[in-house]
Amino acid sequence: MTTTQTTAVFAEPTRKVTGRWIALFAVAWLGIWMAQLTPIQVLLPVQIEAELASSFWVDNVVAFGVISGISGMCAVIAYPLTGALSDRTTSRFGRRRPWIVIGTLFFAIALILLGLQTTMVGIGIFWSLALIGFCILTAALTATISDQVPVNQRGYVSGWLSAPQAVGIILGVALVTMLITVTFFGYVAVAILLAVLVAPFLFLPDAVLPPELKARMTVRGVIQSLWISPREHPDFGWTLLSRVLVNFGNAFGTTLLLYFLEFGLGDKNAQDDLLTLILIYMVFVIIASLGAGRWSDRLGRRKAFVFVASALQGIAALLLAFLPDLTVAMVAAGLLGLGYGCFLSVDQALATQVLPDPESRGKDLGIMNIATAVPQATAPLLGAGIVALVGGFTGLFIMAGVFAFAGALAVARVKAVR
Repeated sequence: MTTTQTTAVFAEPTRKVTGRWIALFAVAWLGIWMAQLTPIQVLLPVQIEAELASSFWVDNVVAFGVISGISGMCAVIAYPLTGALSDRTTSRFGRRRPWIVIGTLFFAIALILLGLQTTMVGIGIFWSLALIGFCILTAALTATISDQVPVNQRGYVSGWLSAPQAVGIILGVALVTMLITVTFFGYVAVAILLAVLVAPFLFLPDAVLPPELKARMTVRGVIQSLWISPREHPDFGWTLLSRVLVNFGNAFGTTLLLYFLEFGLGDKNAQDDLLTLILIYMVFVIIASLGAGRWSDRLGRRKAFVFVASALQGIAALLLAFLPDLTVAMVAAGLLGLGYGCFLSVDQALATQVLPDPESRGKDLGIMNIATAVPQATAPLLGAGIVALVGGFTGLFIMAGVFAFAGALAVARVKAVR
């Protein structure tokens, strides 16, 4: 392995990415978030409700939670495995680009086939396949941050991973509730938009890994590599733990909001008020993800931002727990958005700075991504269980606050990054 080759493929990037690179990166993520979040928010629940035909909301949430939980387990395998494969890809088109193509096509086709399903088994299988495609695509795309973006630009660039999430969910929900109201065609629309919006990013450069630098890959080796010792790499361990805790806290605080409005507050206009809460939440997500990311780059600090972001989410959750009121919920939505937007951008930048090995960035970031995907997938089922167990939503929001505050304490233990 020569010094030149090592620098070209594995060394930390020093040249700033251009505005064009950032724009195409953001557009790709807009398509991804529309394709992933629109089914979660609208299309999947509609399919499940049509199949179950149950008037008891817990039945629908449990069914949705089971399907989400199964798909989340698929993510546990797909993220690090496909990240490891992209680390070792020697295609003349680059390491990440072939997997971006494979993931996009897999994701889009699975979504279209999902729209044709009329049984719970079929819905579960094809949503799991769609999420595998999502994992393949995002594992490769996330790795491009470590591959191509210098440390002093990662907060800002990561903000453009986060902000499209807020825009994507609003555009996606509007698309399938106002323009395309047939579930199947909703899936087709987001699948097409996914492919169209990701495609331009494929024309950007991607470093080629020379075959002689390719690390040997075995099933046993990949399995062993999934364990990253927290004793040997404590900063990676604390960052991973913080991400798990904060994402569980956020998911507990947001996934059952519609049911909180309907059954916790007795809100007769629950759906309209939920849209208001989502808009408030998303506006603050966009502001915080872009502003905090750039600010953290300029100050050269990450931990303080992640700590405050986690604490803000904890405060918002406790407001919902102890002051159950629509006006308070609007304030909490703003705090949740502010905290989560800041967390999304700065924590992503922090994660890229605690990776153990530059040769396995894709795999290691895939492990980090599990800490986002699994909480989001399992929170609806766990949250419904908590509500049923304690007989109300107070316990759910207290749990959300505890997880968020614990995440803040975990990130405070990181040593190598300011």
